Amino acid sequence: MLMVILTFSLVNMFDTIGTLVGTARKANMIEKDGKIKNMDKALLADAISTSLGASLGVSTVSTYIESNSGITEGGRTGLSSLVTGGLFILSIFLVGVVGIVPAEATAPVLIIMGALMIETVKEIDFSDFTEGLPAFLTIAIMPFTYSIANGIAFGIIFYPIMKLATKRHKEVHPIMYILAILFILRFALLP
Repeated sequence: MLMVILTFSLVNMFDTIGTLVGTARKANMIEKDGKIKNMDKALLADAISTSLGASLGVSTVSTYIESNSGITEGGRTGLSSLVTGGLFILSIFLVGVVGIVPAEATAPVLIIMGALMIETVKEIDFSDFTEGLPAFLTIAIMPFTYSIANGIAFGIIFYPIMKLATKRHKEVHPIMYILAILFILRFALLP
């Protein structure tokens, strides 16, 4: 049971961090030192909502990558989040109407969102194989497993492996080795 809780915690954490970094980069909110202002507050809000959602028995509560579409249109304040939340509440009453919209109707929007998100790939140093291969695997695994978290997990597994293989293991923080082992155990022990 502990492994299941740990797995869900890690998956949610990396899903949230990936979403926050992606949206912060899109909104030019990353500071010069590479940190995101108030990320601790965003992670705390996500942790509280996830815990409350689980306690109430509702589906997963998490940050959503669709925030990039709002950022692209100029939404960078809490007001856009409040409007989105209000529209989510209204959608409860329109669930029957929304259900008649075929999934294919949303595909063009998802393709555009993917194109907007992929622009940050240019910042990856693909000339360094130890950086490029884990990044490529992270990007490639996501659509095949339908999971941002699985992609991040594969990247975390292969990053220290590549550094070890090229005798550059000192460049990797010890926590990355621990996370890599935990993710290997997760994939080995859980379906």
